[in-house]
Amino acid sequence: MTASVYQPADPESVFTYGAPRLKFGAGAADEIGYDLSETGARRVLVVTDPGVAATGHPQRVADQMTAFGIEAHVFDGSHVEPTDESLQAAVDWARAHGPWDAFVAVGGGSSIDTAKAVDLLTTNPGELMDYVNKPVGEGRAPVNPLAPLVAVPTTTGTGAESTTICVLDVLALKVKTGISHPRLRPMMAVVDPALTRTQPAGVTAASGMDILCHALESYTARPYTSYDRKRPEERVPYCGSNPIADMWSEKALSLLAESFRRAVRDGDDDARAKMAMAATFAGMGFGNAGVHVPHANAYPIAGRVKDFHPEGYPADEPMIPHGMSVSLTAPEAFRFTFDADPGRHLRAAHLLDPAAEQTDDPAEFLPTVLVALMRDIGIPGGIGAVGYDEGDIPDLVDGTMKQQRLLATAPKPVGEDDVAGIYRRSLSLW
Repeated sequence: MTASVYQPADPESVFTYGAPRLKFGAGAADEIGYDLSETGARRVLVVTDPGVAATGHPQRVADQMTAFGIEAHVFDGSHVEPTDESLQAAVDWARAHGPWDAFVAVGGGSSIDTAKAVDLLTTNPGELMDYVNKPVGEGRAPVNPLAPLVAVPTTTGTGAESTTICVLDVLALKVKTGISHPRLRPMMAVVDPALTRTQPAGVTAASGMDILCHALESYTARPYTSYDRKRPEERVPYCGSNPIADMWSEKALSLLAESFRRAVRDGDDDARAKMAMAATFAGMGFGNAGVHVPHANAYPIAGRVKDFHPEGYPADEPMIPHGMSVSLTAPEAFRFTFDADPGRHLRAAHLLDPAAEQTDDPAEFLPTVLVALMRDIGIPGGIGAVGYDEGDIPDLVDGTMKQQRLLATAPKPVGEDDVAGIYRRSLSLW
C-alpha cells in the first residue's frame, strides 16, 4: 500500500471484500426466473419506475417467472432520485400487498435502492428513519436477514447492484443521505447490456460520471492500513483502498477510456457493454473501499436543487441527477486530494485518457482530464451552471459536513474551509 498522511498507533492489518453473485451478458435477464426458483421463492415483487416500466422490461422479467411456478407482481412507483416520502410509499404498498419471498429491482439506482428499502422494512421491525445513517437518522442495524434481492440495472452508472447502500433525499432537511449495512447488498446482480439500449444520451453522460467517480474515489481513498485496528464487530463495508478494490477500479477506468465518449455520442452496443462492465467493476471497487469528497458534496448539491431540469430525465420536477451532482466538484476535489498520494492521481489520469499529455503542474493533470471529458459529454460546467451561487456555499458546506461517513474515507482530513474552497472553485470549471 502507499504511504498515508494518517499514522495510527495500531494500524489496521485486515481488509474486507464482499460482492453479490454476478451474471453478465446479453440475455442474462431472461434467466431470473430460474435463479429465483433456486431460492424456493414463490411470490416475488418486481420494483421499477414508470419510465422503465414503459419499456416493457420489468413486465417481461415478471412474466418469465411463471414458468418456474413463481407469482410475480410489478410495483412501478419508484421515484427517480428516491426521497424519504417515495421510499415510505413503496414500503407501505409492499406491506399492504405482501408477504414476499424475494424482490427483483429492474431499473437504475433509484429502483434498486427503493427495492433495498422495501426489502429491509418488510423483513425487519421499525420505520425508515430508524435505519438512516447518523446523524440524520438513528443508524440502526437490521436484526433479521433480508429476503433475496436480484438487482437488474438498466442504466450504466450507480453500481447499486453491487453495494450495501440505499441512498435517499430527506425532504424536510434538504439533504441526501443513506442507509448502509452489509445485509442490503443484493444476492445477485444481473447485468444485461441489452437493457441499456433505451438509455438517453443525457442519462448515459450523468450516470457514466457516477461510474467514473466511484472508480476514482475508491482508488484514491485512504488506505485500509491508515485506520486504527478494529474489532470484528466494528468492521463496516467501506474499509479504504485495498488491493482487490484497486484492481476493479483500474479496470473500470480503462473501460471508460475506451467507451464513455462513444456511448454518449452514438450508444453502439459495444460501448454500452463496456460501460455496463465498467459500472459493475467500479461498484465492486467502491462498494468495499468507499467514496469520499465528490460524493459527500453531491448529496447537498442534489438535495438543495432549485430549478434545474437535466436532459433525458423526467421534466415534471427539478432535479440534479446523482452522477451529475457527483461530477460537478470532482475536478476541484481531486486537485485538493492530490498531495495525499500524487502517484495514484497521476495513474488514474493516465488510465482515463492514455493519450493525454501530462501538465506542467502534476496536480493539474487529473482535473484537466476530467474537465475535458465533462465538456465532451455535455456535463454542466460547475455548480453555477445548475443554479448555485456564492451565497449558497455555506448551506452546501453544511450539507457536506453531515456526510462524515464518506469524508472519513478521504485520503486527507477535510474541514469546512477545505470544502468551502472546493465549492467556490467549482462555481465555474471552465
